[in-house]
Amino acid sequence: MTGEDQDFFEVTVSKATLEAEGVISLEMVPDRGLLPAYEPGSHLDIELPSGLVRQYSLCSPPSDLSFYRIAVLLEPEGRGGSQEIHETALVGKRVRIRGPRNHFPLEPSPRYLFIAGGIGITPMLAMVIRAEREKSPYELVYFGRRLESLAFRKKLATGPHVKVLVTGDTGRPDLAGIINGVTDDTLIYACGPIEMLKDVEDFCEQAGRTPQLRTERFTSDGEAAAEAASGDSFEVVLQRSGAVLTVGPDQGLLEVIRDHCEVMTSCEDGYCGTCETTVLEGVPEHHDTILNEKERAAGRTMMVCVGRSKTPRLVLDL
Repeated sequence: MTGEDQDFFEVTVSKATLEAEGVISLEMVPDRGLLPAYEPGSHLDIELPSGLVRQYSLCSPPSDLSFYRIAVLLEPEGRGGSQEIHETALVGKRVRIRGPRNHFPLEPSPRYLFIAGGIGITPMLAMVIRAEREKSPYELVYFGRRLESLAFRKKLATGPHVKVLVTGDTGRPDLAGIINGVTDDTLIYACGPIEMLKDVEDFCEQAGRTPQLRTERFTSDGEAAAEAASGDSFEVVLQRSGAVLTVGPDQGLLEVIRDHCEVMTSCEDGYCGTCETTVLEGVPEHHDTILNEKERAAGRTMMVCVGRSKTPRLVLDL
């Protein structure tokens, strides 16, 4: 099982910083030595004191493995993780983390366009640091409604290739024009609110640039879970326990298997990757937003929170 192949390990929260209105960063250090290496776009699973597991992008310099940094936006109407981090005095305490894992890798490219909305800057920060270090041509468009809400803006390079936009003053950025202006050898990375990502996807499709687009979601619209909650009935075999179960036409896979084995989950809507599981037999039906088309076609793993089966029998490494 992909996600479970990595074990949790302990680190100490060494620093908490208010990076912007409603955004704090946490720095975590190991007991000794260096932390595991990672590439830009990676994220961590962090187990909170309550037992909740949440995912946060690494936004520290990948070249400095003496610490990890994550940043967390307070979402009062969220699922509780951000509120717990903001309201708990974590500095000096030990927490368990797992990873890093990367479903949003920075691929080699002659040039890049980075589009970040609000807290979507977090995975982009390490990418920008890498691009600066390797002198790769890039353009960054980073926007939010208020200047005070834009985290890490003082850490970004300045110049015509970096645009920090306050939409409350200037209105929404011309994403269509920006996307239409890129070259065919530019990779486009986008992270931010669902509405922004949908706009970027639409504009890339209109411009014929969908193959150049890479996105990461922090939230969802609930469509994936709804799609995965119904379909043809199928049999699922949990290889490790030997359990043989039936997923009914109006049941979700996770709903059935979680009563028979422990499955670590977080978003339960196919965008975080926590529940990624190895498929031993059968053809999975994917509804996540993580795997690319090649990975989906290979069928080696699936997100069981929003997955079903295209075959009558599915065998999982659980």
